[in-house]
Amino acid sequence: MESAAKEKRYRMLTAQTAYQVQFSDSAAGGLQLALSGEWRSANTLPNAQALLEGRESANQIRRVEVDARDLSEWDSGLLVFLSQLRDYCVERQIEFRQESLPRELQSLLELAFAADGREPSSQCPNRESFIEELGIKGVKLAKETREIVQFVGSACAAFGDLLIGRSRMRWNDLFVTIQQAGPEAFPIVALISFLVGLILAFIGTVQLEKFGAQIYVANLVGIGMLREMGAVMAGVIIAGRTGAAFAAEIGAMQSNEEIDALKTLGISPMEFLVLPRMLALMLMLPLLCVFADLVGILGGALVSFSVFHLSPLLYWEQTIGAVSTSDFMLGLIKSVVFGSLVAVSGCLRGMQSGRSSAEVGNATTSAVVTGIVLIVLTDAVFAVVCSILGV
Repeated sequence: MESAAKEKRYRMLTAQTAYQVQFSDSAAGGLQLALSGEWRSANTLPNAQALLEGRESANQIRRVEVDARDLSEWDSGLLVFLSQLRDYCVERQIEFRQESLPRELQSLLELAFAADGREPSSQCPNRESFIEELGIKGVKLAKETREIVQFVGSACAAFGDLLIGRSRMRWNDLFVTIQQAGPEAFPIVALISFLVGLILAFIGTVQLEKFGAQIYVANLVGIGMLREMGAVMAGVIIAGRTGAAFAAEIGAMQSNEEIDALKTLGISPMEFLVLPRMLALMLMLPLLCVFADLVGILGGALVSFSVFHLSPLLYWEQTIGAVSTSDFMLGLIKSVVFGSLVAVSGCLRGMQSGRSSAEVGNATTSAVVTGIVLIVLTDAVFAVVCSILGV
């Protein structure tokens, strides 16, 4: 009697509004809610939790199904009601079925649950097996490898067109990129190289002092900067500074569909975007490498002068006698290779960027990581080859 009175009172209240709710029980604890009329926020819609808790059989409910085929109009008020209803079902482990809702309303419910960080449905997604995950990653790796090979091949073809005079590259873009990648990078390269030379001198002198051979710190700093540290540090700095800028610029163009517009106009993105950047880094990184070598040697000399009281003339003569032309040329060759690797990494990740700002950020991060990893791997290959050749 009390339950009937509650249901009767609720129907009397809703009879005065533009919306209606009808309940119907089914076997095995099923409950169907048939919604009809206009479900708008202005109609003071009921609270779903209070609605279900008001039924004496709520504890026996195992499944709730919502039928909205008779809805005439609805807005966010209906979405709030259904979200409350779904929350109630999830908390009490009741199956919630929404197949009869309009497709757009189902999508809004899924988005609402995803924004709250909850599972969109009561069923747990099936996890892939180890073999499936391995296959997915293998296919992804093969796809990325194919894209890299195609990109490098297109870049080489664009470079070949430039050599034979068939390229449509804009030289103004090359000069602007040279300015950004070269002179504007001198301060940070000078700072890092000076500190690297200073650290090498400190570490070397502390060890050589045990044998009374402090003078050979000039050999250590000179050979280390010319053969390894000058090119590597300049490459790493440019990867973090200029390579990231390349990926961000091209990624932003990708998200704004500017690259698609270039293709529509018959302009090759390789010649218009990639080639000037690759040439700029291949030209400027050797100059930055030479600058880093000089500043690093200066840092080592400053430590020797001020801390260990070595003669400046003696340090200079020892450095000149220790280094050779092959050491200098090896550093220059490395810097050219590192410059091309940084440019290709930045432009490739920019071309692979998605259409959103988050994808552009991910492309920028990936460009830096890829450039630094390639620099370290290539330097290791150079070290092995030089050891075999005796250079």
